[in-house]
Amino acid sequence: MSEKNATGQESDTPDNVERATAIFFEHGNFIRGVIRYKIKDESMAEDLFHNFFLSLVSRPVPAEVRDIKGYIYKAIINDITDHIRHLGRYQAMTHRCADYNKLTVNNRLPEDALMEKEQTERMIELIRKRVTRNEFKAIASRHLDGLSIKEAADGMSINNRSVSRYISTGLRKVKQFLVIEQEVKDDSTQL
Repeated sequence: MSEKNATGQESDTPDNVERATAIFFEHGNFIRGVIRYKIKDESMAEDLFHNFFLSLVSRPVPAEVRDIKGYIYKAIINDITDHIRHLGRYQAMTHRCADYNKLTVNNRLPEDALMEKEQTERMIELIRKRVTRNEFKAIASRHLDGLSIKEAADGMSINNRSVSRYISTGLRKVKQFLVIEQEVKDDSTQL
């Protein structure tokens, strides 16, 4: 039974299988050796070995080829190169898709991350309203920007001690406000 191959030409699949089987029977150790030499991953080498048989079925060695081993060697190298390129493209595509379709942000659902972001922004605004400009800048540099005390001090053009004092005073003011707010909430729920 004839079938059309990838180039649209007639191919006789049973004959191709027989020819590939004969080549593998005669040169199987050579084929496996070349693949294992080029591919150090045993599992991948074994997959390529089996795929190479299918490659010989779909693209048989032309009858006029005199140096079968040389032809096989070049075909193996081409298959390995194609496989590595395909694997690289697949991994790149997978990484792009993963980056594009992130379903979680730090292991959270996007809506939870969004709510947390909004709460953080409200908290930042609350802090800004309760502390002085320098206290806010010191707190933001240290806790939002992740700077060290020295880096915050350098950024504000003041000494380390002043930054520490601004942070301490500002956070104390915020804590006092939050304690008062919580007490008001507790009183209103008791009514």
